[in-house]
Amino acid sequence: MKPVFFALLAAISWGVGGYFEKKGLHMGNLSPQMGITIRTGVALIVLGFISTPYWKSLAHVGTKALLHIIIGGGVVAGAVGMLCFYAAIKGAPLSRVMPIAFTSPLFGAMMGIVYGGEQLTPKTAIGIAMTVGGIIVLSI
Repeated sequence: MKPVFFALLAAISWGVGGYFEKKGLHMGNLSPQMGITIRTGVALIVLGFISTPYWKSLAHVGTKALLHIIIGGGVVAGAVGMLCFYAAIKGAPLSRVMPIAFTSPLFGAMMGIVYGGEQLTPKTAIGIAMTVGGIIVLSI
């Protein structure tokens, strides 16, 4: 399948998931910390099962690669990002939080351009500008 299709599925999953996460936090009067702990625990079980065939590949991965995933995915995106997201959805409407929280592609694109050697094409620049414009419109 094409990467664009998976990106769209990710966006749908995160949007729909955000709705249920917010509803669950409020229905259960849960703290954002407890909500993200439940989410992470369930994800760990599901992903641990799905990744079983690939566990052997860890023997061939270098320390630097693991540190990038641990720090970038586990600490920055996984813990800090999700704790902030849960605090935001607990305290504000989804229609206000989601457009701002999901500017992550914008920051990812900028990281790729500045640090990853990716090129800033006119198409990318227009897309970034439209993303920022849409966020401004939805946020005011």
